[in-house]
Amino acid sequence: MSKSSWKTRVETPGDIDTIRNITRDAFGRQFEVDYLDGLRADPVAWVPGLCFVATSPGDQPVAYALLTRCQVGDVPVLSLGPVAVLPAYQNQGAGGAAVVAALTAARERGERAVVVLGHATYYPRFGFRQATEFGVHHPEYDGPNLMALGLDGYDVPAGDLTYPAN
Repeated sequence: MSKSSWKTRVETPGDIDTIRNITRDAFGRQFEVDYLDGLRADPVAWVPGLCFVATSPGDQPVAYALLTRCQVGDVPVLSLGPVAVLPAYQNQGAGGAAVVAALTAARERGERAVVVLGHATYYPRFGFRQATEFGVHHPEYDGPNLMALGLDGYDVPAGDLTYPAN
């Protein structure tokens, strides 16, 4: 499928087990599934309506992108991740379509910024730049895989990045 032909939508309650399976298959381990479950259970981190799936022609999720709440300094922002794609659908645009849908929803909600800890060569296509360029610092990691994106005219706030304890 081309990038433009992927259908995306907000996850439904019936997608949750499928999303867990996508996560396990994509990452090849349980750690990210447990992390996802922790985010889902955290009332501070979880933002209803900000998990987007890309679906196969039968409306079966094959990829997803999740945005949850975190903070830079004392400013609430969003964190992108996990983003996962079933191995059979990788490198076909499904993950990118889910990321675009999630970022579009964040813009529509008036969110200020998004951070991501991910592949330094993948996320710049969506506008992400190294977080330290904005003065964003993670207490344990300030390398090239920590990136940030200001949304619709907002500047990325400077400060220490903190996540809810989950």
